[in-house]
Amino acid sequence: MVTFIKTWKLNFIPPFLEPVLYLLALGFGLGGFIESVDGIPYANFIAPALVSISVMNASFFECTYTSFVRMYYLKTFDAMISTPISIEEVIAGELFWGATRSTIYATIMLPVLLIFGIVKMPSSLLIIPFAFLGGLLFSCIAMCFTALSPTIDTLNYPSFLFITPMFLFSGTFFPMDVLPLVVQYTALAILPLAHVVIINRALTLGVYSISLLTSLIWVLAATLIFFVISIKLMKKRLII
Repeated sequence: MVTFIKTWKLNFIPPFLEPVLYLLALGFGLGGFIESVDGIPYANFIAPALVSISVMNASFFECTYTSFVRMYYLKTFDAMISTPISIEEVIAGELFWGATRSTIYATIMLPVLLIFGIVKMPSSLLIIPFAFLGGLLFSCIAMCFTALSPTIDTLNYPSFLFITPMFLFSGTFFPMDVLPLVVQYTALAILPLAHVVIINRALTLGVYSISLLTSLIWVLAATLIFFVISIKLMKKRLII
């Protein structure tokens, strides 16, 4: 947090400009050729996806590349463990910071979306607390990859083979129901971003359905499972 605040320009300006660029290029640019998606203006359709992607990227890359640097190169974890702080507390701190960073990014983005008038109030405010839960999920998954990666270059594999498919096939820029059923079921079964997008879209549009509850249960269960797994894997990695 101290480092984040000291480099606030680098940390605050990109998440503020990113949704503006996406909205101008895709929401209003490409959206000019698309009348609506399921009766929703295209800019309104992709707005919650942009928040979800920001939540994913903020926590995932914080707990992969940045955590790997602290663990392997800077030996920060070793220094912390030499104090009365336990391994579990160190890793939990990393996970919660990743979730906090996601929450900060979502908080920065929400006013931008409000300025464009493409999200509904007050339900959209729930995006902020949910960003912490979504960020925690991606932090836990990221930490699992960090624990298993022998080198920092190995982290390129989950970045391209896990993050990129989620970016494209999680109902972000087009509805998932246009995809083959097998792809839809696969996305809902194994891609966390798909459920985060479903929840954020429901919050921004103020439209709720049973799929919202299903996605929330999926996110809660996956977060708990990966939280335990990530700490166990990192404990094994650090002890060895």
